[in-house]
Amino acid sequence: MKQMPAEYYQLLEQLQAVDFVLVDLTLYLDTHNGDAEAIKQFNHYAKERKKLRNAIESKYGPLMQYGHSYSGQPWNWDDAPWPWQV
Repeated sequence: MKQMPAEYYQLLEQLQAVDFVLVDLTLYLDTHNGDAEAIKQFNHYAKERKKLRNAIESKYGPLMQYGHSYSGQPWNWDDAPWPWQV
């Protein structure tokens, strides 16, 4: 398997942490849909996730398929490693 730079793993870890926060806030908001502070936090982390995803994909390629991520030319979805391989 291709070894990626340390920055890749750091960015991926940050993305996973933000994803965890978003899942947790989603579950909370399912039962507390009027909590303005939680909604504010959710929107903040949604923006952070987008920034992190863009930072990773601009340097290391797509994280998701089926239109969630753009592809470079030539088609680079099959470039290793895939996100679940690291």
